Formats: sequence, structure tokens, C-alpha cells
Amino acid sequence: MDRQHFKSLHSHASAERISPAMTHDPRTSSHEDTSVKEPPGKPRVPEDYVCWDRRTQPTTILLCKSRSSQAALVPQEHKKFMEEAYNAVLPSGPAAPSVLSRPSLRHALPARPRGPAAHTFCAMLPLPPSAICYKMLRDMSNSDPLHLKYVIKKIKKMAQGCPNLVMETIHDYFKDNPEISNRHKFRLFQVLETVIGASDSLGEVWEKHFTQLALENMTKATELEDAYQDAASRVLVAIFRHSWQTVTQQLEKQLLNNAFPHRSLLYVMSKLSAQEDEGQRKRWEEQLAQIALKSVPFLSSDEWFKEMLEALTRPGWTQQEQPPEKAFLFTFYGLILQAGEDSTIIRTHLWALLQTSHQWPKQREGIAATTGLVAVRHLDDVWATLDQFGQSTPMKWSLHSFSSKKLEDPQWKWASSTLLLAYGQVAAKAKTHILPWVDNILSRMIFYFRSSTWDDTLKQSFLTATSMLLGAISRSEGAHSYEFTQTGELLQCLTVLMEKEPQDVLHSHSRHEAISIITNLCELRPPMDLDRKSRLLSTCLHSVFVLPQPDTLGIHTCHSREPHNIQALYRQTVEALHRMLQNLFTQNPTSDELHLLLTHIYVWLASEKAHERQRAVQSCVCLLEFVNNHHYLDGNFKRIGQLMGMLGILCQDPDGTTQYHSLEAVGHLYQLLMCQEEELPKVECQGPQENSQTHTDRGTLWSNGDQATALIPQGPAPQKEHIFQLGSSYAIKVIIGHLTMAELTDLLWTIIDSLGSVSPFRVQAAAQLLLSVVQEHGAKLETVAEMGQAIHEHLCVMGNPPAKEQALQAITLLAQNHAPELVAAFLDFSMPLDSHDFRLWRALGAEESISRLVVGELVTWLRLRPVPSSTRGSPQLKEQSYLRSLAAMNTLHELQFAREFKKAVREAYPQLFLALLTQVHYVLELNLPTETQAQRPEDGTTPSPQSTSVEALKSLLSTTGHWHDFAYLELQDIWKYFTSIHTYAQGVGLLARAMVQNQCKQIKALLDHLLPSLQSQEERDRKAAIFIFIEFLYSPILLEVLSRQQALTILAQGLEDSSPKVRVFSLQGLGNILFHPEKRSLLRRQIPSFLTGFFQNSEPMVVGVMKTVSDVLHCLGAQGAGAPSLSVAVNARSFFDDERDKIRAAAMALFGDLVATSTGREQRGLRTQVCQSMLSLLLHLKDQCPAVVTEAKFAFYRCAVLLRWPLQHTLFCTLAWERGLSARHFLWTCLMTRSQEEFSIHLSQALSYLHSRHHHIKTWAALFIGYTTCYHPEAVSQMTNDIDGKLLFCTFEEMRKDPEPGIREFATRLLSFFREVSAKPQD
Repeated sequence: MDRQHFKSLHSHASAERISPAMTHDPRTSSHEDTSVKEPPGKPRVPEDYVCWDRRTQPTTILLCKSRSSQAALVPQEHKKFMEEAYNAVLPSGPAAPSVLSRPSLRHALPARPRGPAAHTFCAMLPLPPSAICYKMLRDMSNSDPLHLKYVIKKIKKMAQGCPNLVMETIHDYFKDNPEISNRHKFRLFQVLETVIGASDSLGEVWEKHFTQLALENMTKATELEDAYQDAASRVLVAIFRHSWQTVTQQLEKQLLNNAFPHRSLLYVMSKLSAQEDEGQRKRWEEQLAQIALKSVPFLSSDEWFKEMLEALTRPGWTQQEQPPEKAFLFTFYGLILQAGEDSTIIRTHLWALLQTSHQWPKQREGIAATTGLVAVRHLDDVWATLDQFGQSTPMKWSLHSFSSKKLEDPQWKWASSTLLLAYGQVAAKAKTHILPWVDNILSRMIFYFRSSTWDDTLKQSFLTATSMLLGAISRSEGAHSYEFTQTGELLQCLTVLMEKEPQDVLHSHSRHEAISIITNLCELRPPMDLDRKSRLLSTCLHSVFVLPQPDTLGIHTCHSREPHNIQALYRQTVEALHRMLQNLFTQNPTSDELHLLLTHIYVWLASEKAHERQRAVQSCVCLLEFVNNHHYLDGNFKRIGQLMGMLGILCQDPDGTTQYHSLEAVGHLYQLLMCQEEELPKVECQGPQENSQTHTDRGTLWSNGDQATALIPQGPAPQKEHIFQLGSSYAIKVIIGHLTMAELTDLLWTIIDSLGSVSPFRVQAAAQLLLSVVQEHGAKLETVAEMGQAIHEHLCVMGNPPAKEQALQAITLLAQNHAPELVAAFLDFSMPLDSHDFRLWRALGAEESISRLVVGELVTWLRLRPVPSSTRGSPQLKEQSYLRSLAAMNTLHELQFAREFKKAVREAYPQLFLALLTQVHYVLELNLPTETQAQRPEDGTTPSPQSTSVEALKSLLSTTGHWHDFAYLELQDIWKYFTSIHTYAQGVGLLARAMVQNQCKQIKALLDHLLPSLQSQEERDRKAAIFIFIEFLYSPILLEVLSRQQALTILAQGLEDSSPKVRVFSLQGLGNILFHPEKRSLLRRQIPSFLTGFFQNSEPMVVGVMKTVSDVLHCLGAQGAGAPSLSVAVNARSFFDDERDKIRAAAMALFGDLVATSTGREQRGLRTQVCQSMLSLLLHLKDQCPAVVTEAKFAFYRCAVLLRWPLQHTLFCTLAWERGLSARHFLWTCLMTRSQEEFSIHLSQALSYLHSRHHHIKTWAALFIGYTTCYHPEAVSQMTNDIDGKLLFCTFEEMRKDPEPGIREFATRLLSFFREVSAKPQD
């Protein structure tokens, strides 16, 4: 097409545009437009372009001048006027050339109308699109960015409607303006690329012109550098779509001209290789292979080889951002080497390439890409070269086994990463021939991964290479039947890689890639061994689950990645993890495999962090859903109970998403359970729509909006599915009902373990679930003892009171059917008992019937008393029984004070009494230390077993209403006899004697249990029984149980016992007055003669006689001494104030024994003696001799019992333990408020004790008188003589110097009071 043709074309176009404007008839305009014919070879302008032009940009100018003004225009000004009018439409810069300077557009402008038509010039004046386009091309030289952007946008839009017109205008613009700036040309090339790309076809003329234009400018050096050349090159790329042959020929011509190709040629080739059109790309690849084949001779050229290496290592081309021509150069180089045939030349080139710098990532990738392409036809050469390079000195320097100085060389530091990528590319390009090479490639990759210095570069290179290798394996036929030997080592490397991933950030795809690789490796043979798989699962789950919460993940992560990208990367990583779990199960769809996978997830279900639990339960849901929907489980999943327990607890999780998915997982477990039972098909239902925090709908969705979590099925549902409409608690209850015993046990252990959690919600949920399960299935449970011990351990540290109460309620329910097992289990931690242990025992006996059973079991364990030194039987069993016997003793001691066991202990009193009494002997046999050094943080020193055994016997007497017997022993300090095995018999005898004298109501019941003990195999049982039996012979109740003959028979059998003690006491029993009634009168007759012995001068003789009289009184039994009792009382009282301590003590002891044997049968004279002895006994409570004080307490108490004083228990407690003024006041009140007669007697006795030579007695008497005068001032008048008054005053003066402050103050006040009373006149 020549210049004239272009002018003719523009003239036609101009006439075509002007016609409709002149006629003002759009229809005519449309008709005329369609009738115009385009010149041959010239594409016709689309009709719709005119419409677009009118819509978007005005193509006419309204001349608003008046007709006179228009007529005044001279013809010479017509051209100038038109130019100004055009510029008014599209203003340009001040330096822009006139649009009418273009010769081809001068003919397109309308001629000035003349004659009568001049008046019509005010109408619209249309301009041709070519002129507008030309003007816009000119305006692209403008430097204003906004204006430039606007113009380019308008031209591109115009090109969409009429690309040929724009291309023609661009061609003319280049031709008319050869001197335009390079920057202007750069922008024109961009427009031309767009126009050619938008065109459906490209004429031969345009193809030729624009191809030549691109070739001329793509190698031109300008101030714009590569950007200018790239813009021209992209024009050639756009032409390729219309005429690939022409472009290919030009490229081939340029490449094979014996000169190294210019970068712009490589740029064009790189763009052609990256085309989106698959057909175009394949066509180009075929041509590229031909070009590479024709370029093989260049491999022998040293000059070309040198230029190639220089281009590949050019500093500007080795940085992080690699231009496309550099990347393609590696590809082109690889294709040339691939097409070569000379092995030596190929190895030489590869070796030289590997010797270049490995500092930059793109350089390493390029070297690897070249190596992989060469391996397509020359795998052996590539393998040999890579091995040679791996053994070279620089390569060894890059490994961490050499000096750290060499490692810092940036050229070789990452050489191992290049090799990793190279092996990956070799595998990827080898395609179907890769299987025999896989193990060798893997061995190299594993070696370089382990031997190189760890950093992100090595990690990413290893992952990329491994991915390429696995991709090649997946494309190979027979890969799944091939046995690979290095996969285990590769998995180990991936495990190490995952372990080194940071736990607080997610800044790369490394996790995602590593997990995806592991997923693919699972499909290869041989399968992973269990240990490696377990470690791999633990590592992968840990790497994903410990990441920060999704909403804060972007904050913790590198700022170079936007938050929404971080969220997407996180989702991809989680999805990869789920695919890995599913793939592992797919490879081995067995219950053992499912258990392994869920076991590793289970650890995270118990996490204390909410986001970790949420991720774990979501993974659990995905896996269970996959199992239910895609696979038939080979075998029954036997550990379903453990998972059920954890999910049941998580259904109460404070996080709503975790609750939701937990119940969803419960639903999948229900499906799995039903499929195992083969009772109904898998449940398919759809729950309510998730909230914004949950994922998209799944096959089975469970709502958790309120306390009664409900499943809302869509449409009719199976009957069993309705259980989930009643809430999570009911659903779990129903599912638990389908569990086997082993599964139920697993569930309970899971719940019990959760009681020890530090999360309050988990403890509370576990306690609720435990109580619910025990209520429903407690009767059939196994291993209850171990469960009870575990619950106890958690109760000791549990800080949640409601949860603790529910756990104790569960213990109460378990005791209904498993009390013996629980008692045995709890004994293991009941020595000593702390507050937690005591509360647990109370819960065990909370029900009355169970408390009796518990006490019975404790007595049974108490009676299992093996001696630790015994060699018979199993030492461990004996040691266990020995400890449990002590623990049972300790527990019984504590439980006697528990409200729940009060009634059970009372009912079991006979058994407990004999068992505890025998236990004292057993503990003495063990000869254990009296104190332990173990310290209890809350109570201090742990009591010794010996003291505990005695205290248990004491508490049994005091808590069951037998406090009279207890007082008998306590006031006489008889408990000391139970601290030695030599005095044990005496202590038991005195205890039994107290029961007889107090007429204990349990004697008959005790006799029923005592008789079997006399026949026991254990010597200690027979000893305790015979000691008690001997004393019970004095009780009239004995004959209600046994006849005299039966009693004699028992004693006769005792004479043949193997124990000397039993034989001796049996012989003593045969002499009892029960069997010899005549002895009563004989003994009574001897009493007067014994009384004369009281007045002997020998103190031991007197004490002995008094002790003999006490024994006689005891031998007389219930009948008593009769008439001689009064003489004994009078004579004993006469020695109360004896100067000899032993005699005073013996006299008081005799008096107490006399009163004790006479209770209920006292004579009137004896009562008088008792009343007259009360003050003396009271004052001797302050005696300096401890023995006298003890006997005085007991005698005073026995006298009070005989006198039937009220508040006898309070009196006993006061005498036994109280001290101070309160005790003195109580005793004074008891003594002085009886009667006026007794009041006078006691006051006169107190005055007489003011003459005592014993300071303490004298002081105590003065205090007594002081109390009396304070409460009864009239008592002063009874002091009839001055001697008593003066003595009282002197005594109080002495008391003012007493070391006790209370006595000094009291004496001062009383002295003042007496002086006031004495000063008053007598009536």
C-alpha cells in the first residue's frame, strides 16, 4: 500500500463522516455509511465504531459565532480556524505540532463553504477518527502522568473497536515523525502491542511493516535501556499470534548468524514460551526444538561458549529478581545441550556451568533447569557430572563438616541447594525412565540435606526437589508396585525439617509443602514402620496446632505478607494436614491405623489452649467423616470409648466452635459404632447452618446454641438419629449404652484423667460426665479399685468445689456395688488420713447401708495381721496386708467421728471393740517406732501406729456412749498399760473391770463375740479374749449367756492352750468366786484384820495392805464387802492427809475402789463418809504428788457418781483435762450447791486445811473459802473464832506473793473484801 492509497483512504473516510452532519439525518447517514466500499486489501472500518466515537468523544464542533462573524472569515483563515477548532476538542501541550501538519489529513478536512451555503457553517463539523487517533498518538508525548494515562486508555478503547484504523494511524505517525523521542516510541510500542493483540487478523502488509519495526528497535540502545527493547520485543510477540512462521523465521535468522543472540531475542523467546494459548505454545516449542538442534554447532565454539557463560553470570542477571530472558537462556542452553551428541562436550559445558556462582536463588534454579533438560537424552552424563561436582573441593567446602571460614564464601555457600534442585529437575525431566534412579537420587538428596548448613535456602531447595521427584514418580507406570529403599530416610529428613519450623509464625509454604510431600510418600512402598509414623504424626500435628490463633497469625508473621494471604496459607496448611491423615488411613484402613491417628490427635484434644483444642477436634471430625463416608473400616475400632470420653468433655468447651465440632465428632462416632454393630446404615443428616466462625456445611452438622444442644435434621430421619435432638448429654448417654465393657472402661479412665486438668471447664465437665456414667453403668464396671484411687489423687488437687462434690457423689454410687474393692483401694492412701482422704471415706459411707458394709470391710482388713518378719507366704502380700491393717486401724479411728458412720460404728461396737483391742497387741508385736519423722504439711508430725491404736480404742469408747468406761481408764491413767506388751494384760483387765463396774450394756454382745475369739488361731486374739473373760466372770450378765459349767469348760480348755498367758489367766479364773461362793464370807471376815495393818510403821507394808484390801473388794464382785465397807471407808479417809505420798495415794485408791464396788448398793453410813471426803479429795487435786492427784481425781469422780451428781460427763472432762479458774469454779459449784448441811461441812473442812503444812493444799483451801465468801457472804459469820480469821488473813497475805498472777490478784481482792466485812459492826 503506497502513499496515494493512504490519502485516498482518508478522503473516503472524511466524506463518509461529513455527509451525515451536513444532512442532519441519521438514517441517511446510516444508509450512506453502509453503501461506501472499502478499497481492496484494506480492512473495512466496523460500522459500530462510528457510534462508539460519537458516544464517547464529540466529533463535531458547534461554531457559536453569529452569521455575520462567520461571513467575515476570509478564505486564508480557513485552515487556521479548522486547526484551532480541532485543538479545542483535544487540547495538547504547548509544544505539540499542529495536527494539520500531517499531509495525509489535510484532504480529510472539509472545504470552506462558499456562496449561499456559507450560512450553514454554524452546524456540526465532524472530524474523522483517524485525525482523532493521530492527535491522541501525538499527545502521548505529554509528560503529565494523568493526561498520558487518559490518552492511552482512549486509544486502547478505540483499538478494541477498530484495530486496523489505529494500526494504520500508528504506521503513518511513525512515518511522518521519524524524529520523535525514544520515550514517545516506547509508549507507541505499548499501544501497538495492544492493538495487534486485540485484532482478529493481521494483514500481510501490516505484518511486514510492524515486524521490521520491531526488529529494528528491539536491539536499539536508548536511555530507557531494557524497557525500550522489551516494548519493541513484545510487538513481535503479538505478531506471533497472527503469523508464527514469519516471526520464527526472523528469530531463527537472528539466532543462527554466528553471533551470540541479543538479549531482546531471548526476551521474545521467553515470552513465546510462556504463552497462555496452549496451541501457540506447543507450536513454538516445536520450532524452538528445531532452533536448538540447529544451534548445536555453537557448542564447539569457544567464543560462543565464553559469551554464554558471561551472559549467564552477568551481575545484573544474577540478582534476586531475574529477568525472563535470563531464565530462558538457561532453558535454551539446556535444549541445545540436550540436542547435542558429543558426550565430552556436554560434560564440559555442564561442568563449567556448575562452576559458576551459586549465590542467588534464580541462578541456582537456572543451573538446575539446564541440568534437567540435558538429562532428558544424556542422563548418564548428567549423573556423572553431578557426582563429580559433588566430590569437588569447593563443593565440600559448602558442607558443614569443613571449616566455617569456607562456608562464608557466597559463591559456594549454597552449592548443595543447587545440587538438590538439579536432582529434582533430573527426576522431573527423566519422566518414565526415573524409577530405577529414584533411590540413587534420593540418597544424594538426603546426603546433601543432612550435610549442608541449615537455612531457609536449603529447606526450600530440598522441598522443591522432593516435590519434583515425587511428581515424576507419580507419572511413572508401576510406581505403586515399585519398592523404594530410601523413603524412610526421606521421611526422617522431612520430620527434622518440620521440627525446625518456627512455632510462632507462618511466613512460607514450607509446612504446606512438607505435609503434601509426606502425603504423597505415604502411597509408596514399603509402608512406614510404626515408630517413624508416630514421630511423623506427632511432628506434623505439633507444627500446625501450635501456631498462634488465626486472627493473630498475621500479627506474629513477617510483615511482607498481607494478613489475608496469611489466612489463606493457614487454611491450605490445615487442609494439607487433613489430607495427610486421610491418606494414611486410606493406605491402611484398619482399626489399628485409625486408633494410631486418633491417638496422636487425642493429645491435642486435651490441650489447655483453646485454639489447639479447636484445631484438634476439627481434624478429628475430618478424619472420622472420611472414614464413615469413603472407607469400610477393617475390624472394630476398640478404643472408641477413650475418644468418646474426651469428646463428651469438649461438648462443654467454652469455645463455641469447639463445642460444635465436638458434637459433630460424636455424631460420626455414633455412625461408626452403628456400622460396627451392623444394626442400621450410616446416618446421613444435615444440621443447622454454622455461624461465621465455623466452616461450610458438612455431611453431619450438630448445633450447639444452648444448654440442650439439638440436631435439626432436614427431612425424615432414622429413629435412632432422634437421640441427638434431645441434647448432647442425652446423645452421649445413648452412645455410651452401646459401648462394650472395655470401651466403657476406656471412657471412664479418660474422664477420670480429665479430673486432674488445670482447666476449670474440663474438670467440671469431667465430673458431670463421670456422675452420669456411674449412675447408668456403675453396677457393671470393672477395675473400680484403680478408678477410685485415681479419683482420689485428683480430688487432692481439685480446686473446683462443684466438681469435687459430683466426683464424691460418683464414689457414693460406686460404693453401692463395689464397696469391698473401694475399701481395699482407699486403704492404700489412708495412713495417715488428710482432709481429702477423710472426705472421700465419708462419701463412701454416705448411704447408711453402705456405711455398715464399709465398717465391716475395715474390720476384716484390720484382722489381717501378718507379722512382717514372717517367712511364710509371699513377702509382698504380707507387707501389703500389714500396711493395710494399720491403714484400716487409722481409718476406723477417723471414721468414728464422721456423721455418716455414727450409727454403723455403734452397731458394730462389739466387733470393733475386740478388733481394736487386739490391734493394740498387734502393733506392740510389730515393735514399730513410737514416732515417725515424716512431716505432714498441714498437721505436723504423723502419729505413730502405737499411739493411733490406743487413740482408736479411746475414741470408740467416747463416741459410742461408753464414756463411763472411758472415764474409768482416763482418770486412773490406765492407758499407759497399753503402751507395753508386758502391761497389756493389766490394761485389758482394768478396761473390762470398768465395763463390769459401770454395768456396760454391751457385755452380753461382747460375750457373743468373745467366745469365738477364745478358739482363734491367733494367739493375740486368745489372749485378749481370756483377759476380758476373766473380768466378765464378775458380771451377773455372764450367766445370761453361759452357765457356770460352760464357763468352767472354757477355763479348763484354756489350761491346755499353747500360750502361757492364756493358761495362767485360765487358772486364775478357775478360782473366781463365781465357782466358789463360800469364799465371799471368808474374804469378808478377813477385812477387819487387814484394816489393823493400816497402822503399821512400814510405809510399803501399809501400801501393800491397802492394795490387798482393794483386791479383796474386787474379788467379792457384785456382792461387795457388805458391813465392813463402812470401816474400810473410815480408815481409808483417815490417811487422806498423811504425810507420806504413797500412803495418801493408796488410801485414795482404796476409797475409790470401795465406792466403785458399792455403787447402787451403798449404805447410808458410806454415803456420809463420801460426802465428808469430797472436800479433801478436791483439795488434793493440787497435791504435789502426781500419783495422789490421779487417785484423788478418780475417787472424786466415783464419789460424784455414787452421789448421783448431775453433769457427770462435764465433771469427768473437767477433772481429766480442764485447768484454770473455769475448772475451779465448776468444781466449787458442784460441791457447794448440794445442800446447806454439806455447805457448812465443806466450809469448816476448808478452814481446817488452813493449818496444813502443805503450801499448795493451804492455798487451794484459801481459794475455796474465797470462792465461798464471794458467792455466799453470809459464810463469813460461820468463822466463829478469831484464830481462823487471823489465819485466813495471813494465808491471803502469803497468796499475794504467789508466782501465778491470777492467784495474786484474787488474793488481793479477797483480802480487801474481808477487811471491809470485819470492819462492819456485828448485829
